[in-house]
Amino acid sequence: MRVLSVFGTRPEAIKMAPVVKALIASEGIEPFTCVTGQHRTMLDQVLGLFNITPYYDLDVMQANQTLNGLTARVISRLDPILDELKPDYVLVHGDTTTAMAACVAALHRNVRVGHVEAGLRTYNLQKPWPEEMNRRIIDVGAAKLFAPTRSSADNLRSERIEGEIIVTGNTVIDALKETVERIRTDAVLSGQLQESFSFIKPDQRVLLVTGHRRESFGDGFLNICRALAELSTRRDLQIVYPVHLNPNVQGPVKELLSNHENIHLIEPQEYLSFVYLMDRADIILTDSGGVQEEAPSFGKPVLVMRDVTERPEAIAAGVVRLVGTDVARIVHETSTLLDDEVLYASFARAVNPYGDGLAARRIADSLLGKPVTPFVS
Repeated sequence: MRVLSVFGTRPEAIKMAPVVKALIASEGIEPFTCVTGQHRTMLDQVLGLFNITPYYDLDVMQANQTLNGLTARVISRLDPILDELKPDYVLVHGDTTTAMAACVAALHRNVRVGHVEAGLRTYNLQKPWPEEMNRRIIDVGAAKLFAPTRSSADNLRSERIEGEIIVTGNTVIDALKETVERIRTDAVLSGQLQESFSFIKPDQRVLLVTGHRRESFGDGFLNICRALAELSTRRDLQIVYPVHLNPNVQGPVKELLSNHENIHLIEPQEYLSFVYLMDRADIILTDSGGVQEEAPSFGKPVLVMRDVTERPEAIAAGVVRLVGTDVARIVHETSTLLDDEVLYASFARAVNPYGDGLAARRIADSLLGKPVTPFVS
């Protein structure tokens, strides 16, 4: 069985790396990997970390590209590969433009699609935009839907989606467990990471921040920066913020946060380093879907700078809370966690409803037609 895995962004690469490895280890599968380069530098970092060499590289990245231009390039450059390779399955992940375009290209060639991380929903096409549209398109076309949780599988069933639904857990937990084990068992690596972040003061608590969502561009990011500036006046807190490369993020962050003593604006981090920072943090403030899934494994409270989330499981478990991009609410919720030990302890539980580290194995077995025991959160 020929299986072509297609991905293009850093988050996709992290979540697909365990799948690629599981496919390589599976007798009866001939795996091929195609990257689009939608995130060029950050993608290559992850490929190096997990020792993955792509068989195909579409290299679609262009300066100031539009989503329509990106979609057209992915489809047009992937099409001759599909014609040549004739895979039995194309695997795509999540909700990116790369995933949606690769799905469409495969369906136009009558190739079956497997959707890793299927069934996530907000039921609001603007939040997140365009991701909510992308994942719905992929789910409609997929022959196999690898839903990470029962909740996401229920979404697919309620929509009467035609493909086979398999609850696998989220592959990001597979990647996280492998990376944490590497950090904790390699004394030299652990020492290097500590040295890299020697600016972190041991007597101050750490607020780790990430932000990149398109729906927050403009006033949303200005509000996030204003909230961080206000929080930085606390003498017991230091803020570590790896700043996304998108100019819509870089602009307001540098303008409003560059001259604050307790705010460390750093370059986007490789996955290994970011996992270390999550483990080192006391609170995580983010709009990232992947971080919402990973941070609960460390027992870290997570405040999500969005109004809605397609990952409700951690909210139900009491380890994640939505705070939007309102200045007062971000400041209030963060300060309350810092000041209320009982509330902090209720959040800081290593409870992860998203996976058990066996998702990639379930996906490979399903492709081979083997019986799969579903993940139960």
